Amino acid sequence: MNYRTLFAPLLTTVLTAGLLAGCGTDKAANETNNANTGKVETKEQVVNIYSARSYDVDKLLYEQFTEKTGIKVNLVDGKAEELIERLKREGESTEADLFLTVDGGVLNNAKQAGILQPVSSETIDNNVPKQLRDSENQWIGLSTRARVIVYSKDRVKPEQLSTYEDLTSAAWKGKILVRPSSSLYNQSLLSSFIELNGPEKAEEWSKGLVANLARTPEGNDRDQAKAIVAGVGDVALMNTYYVGLLMNSKDPEEVKVGESVGVFFPNQETTGTHINVSGAAVTKHSKNVENAVKLIEFLTDVEAQNLVAKENYEFPVNAKAELPELLKSWGSFKTQQIDLGKLGEHNAAALEIMNKTGWK
Repeated sequence: MNYRTLFAPLLTTVLTAGLLAGCGTDKAANETNNANTGKVETKEQVVNIYSARSYDVDKLLYEQFTEKTGIKVNLVDGKAEELIERLKREGESTEADLFLTVDGGVLNNAKQAGILQPVSSETIDNNVPKQLRDSENQWIGLSTRARVIVYSKDRVKPEQLSTYEDLTSAAWKGKILVRPSSSLYNQSLLSSFIELNGPEKAEEWSKGLVANLARTPEGNDRDQAKAIVAGVGDVALMNTYYVGLLMNSKDPEEVKVGESVGVFFPNQETTGTHINVSGAAVTKHSKNVENAVKLIEFLTDVEAQNLVAKENYEFPVNAKAELPELLKSWGSFKTQQIDLGKLGEHNAAALEIMNKTGWK
């Protein structure tokens, strides 16, 4: 599958956890008659989000959704694992209607925890391809990012690059940069290799990669690009959207870094480039299911998808969305054809392999 689609979430009112607990008592939008006074009372239309994504574009989209529908968006930010545990603990008393997070494995973990419910929407089905939705529609992809080989334009020619597997060859000894094994992005990359090639091949790859590292893994994806420019290493494993963020940074030095590295999509002749997904899911005990579904429909529509691609350099999931020039310049590419939910199933095995092979 050529991939020019992929994901998109997004403001409105940011509340603390304590404030959100009172969301269910708000007034407005559905009119009801008060039998005693004869007055018309309104109940406020809301949708409450627990989100492990926190981007400016998300908040902007929430604002646009409220302007368009009159539905107020209440947001609680947090780490995905903590939000999943909170939803389990709160059970039927939760005020959360939507759970947003990055990574298909995490989304699958939420599904397995029994805190989600299936979504039925012809609009969503038309907006998001089947490969980027849970098999039972318990989560919906909003955007994607590809984990690619980023290289020094000065020291590496694209024709020297080919596959993830080739990074274990002697040609890359002491030249590879990568963030620590604690990174979910790296865990999911290795999980995809387990799904595609089995645990033995995945372990062999991890061992070979570690042997070729330029330094002990450290920092985030942007730090890997900065290390390339500083001459610490020649290539790095990074998510594409970080390159976009560097090139469009307000910091001139980061812009220079972004302009000094190139993006290469590996495994185009074999299994395809690894992608991961950001997604949304309606919680099992949502009090505002209709509003939650409306928000997912809004976030996966062309207009919202265009904005996510333009402002956050993520690939849209809606095939009708327009890619910004930067993403177009990277070219189209083939992606891994796997069930993204499998990333979660193989996570424990991936961590075991990383520990065994010395990926710190």
